[in-house]
Amino acid sequence: MSAASEYFEKALQRLKLLHETQSDVIDQAADLCADRIAKGGLIFCFGAGHSRMMCEEMTPRQGGFVGFYALVELAISNHSAIVGPNGLRGPLHLEKVSGYAEEILKSFRFGPNDGFIIISTSGIRPLIVEMAEGVKQRQMPLIAVVARAHSEATSASHQSGKKLIDIADIVIDNQCPPGDCIIELEGLEWRTGPLSTVTGGMLMNMLRVSVAEKLLQLGHPPVLLPSHQFIGNTSAEEQLEFFYDSYRKSLSHLFVNE
Repeated sequence: MSAASEYFEKALQRLKLLHETQSDVIDQAADLCADRIAKGGLIFCFGAGHSRMMCEEMTPRQGGFVGFYALVELAISNHSAIVGPNGLRGPLHLEKVSGYAEEILKSFRFGPNDGFIIISTSGIRPLIVEMAEGVKQRQMPLIAVVARAHSEATSASHQSGKKLIDIADIVIDNQCPPGDCIIELEGLEWRTGPLSTVTGGMLMNMLRVSVAEKLLQLGHPPVLLPSHQFIGNTSAEEQLEFFYDSYRKSLSHLFVNE
């Protein structure tokens, strides 16, 4: 079997395992998100490094809707240069800096119906743990997306000894193995073929569509971001403008006193 076929088969196995083991947890998380959004709250999605992709998979994305907020801090997620300015060393260092998470959280005036999703495959770095602690100190519910096997097999790196899974109210396991990668090739010391993007993208979209379904059941139809590729489609253009306006209004409580 080729490496490509092996990756495909193993990824499918993990996706099936995700569906079998996490569907109920995702449904529980969707209940929480739908309830908060229906009451005018926001669900913040936070992740550092590659995990930021799961935040942007939720929003802004075609089929996404008002109620989710991608809290993407560029200093810890923009490292495509790898070396030099905006390289990889800086973000990796910042994930270890105590106090950084609180400075991010202090930029917002969270409302009584807001909530958080924190995505981190390991769930152990100080930035992630302190972000989780800051969320709970503000009395917001917290959903964690982690690789439980990885997190449980790895020592905590925060001084408290805590990990993300110790703090979150709901934990969704992305079913990735320790180290994330699933392909071993003769001649390579380290594995390749990371999996968290595949299973993470799947679970985020399972969560998205479940929240949309529950919002409809609550009588609160979500305001969707339509595809903007339908050039000349007046209905799509009008919906896009409606989405922009609705999204802007959803943020109002974050920056002003109510």
